[in-house]
Amino acid sequence: MTDSKNINNPVGQGGGHRKKLSRAERQNNGPHRNLDRQGAADQKAELVRKMREKARAAEAAEAAAQASDDTAQS
Repeated sequence: MTDSKNINNPVGQGGGHRKKLSRAERQNNGPHRNLDRQGAADQKAELVRKMREKARAAEAAEAAAQASDDTAQS
């Protein structure tokens, strides 16, 4: 067995080196965060699409009501 300066850290005893973490990973923003952000972006896009559809339907209903009011008044 090779000697080590630290008795609690004997060299060659199955220990390994820790992976060097990028700055983002050290801040707990690793690759898994990219997937979370993509999922959130997808949800937001879906929500915006639904809101726009509702707004269009409301505008169409309002225009139809306005047209029927105009014909009733004349």
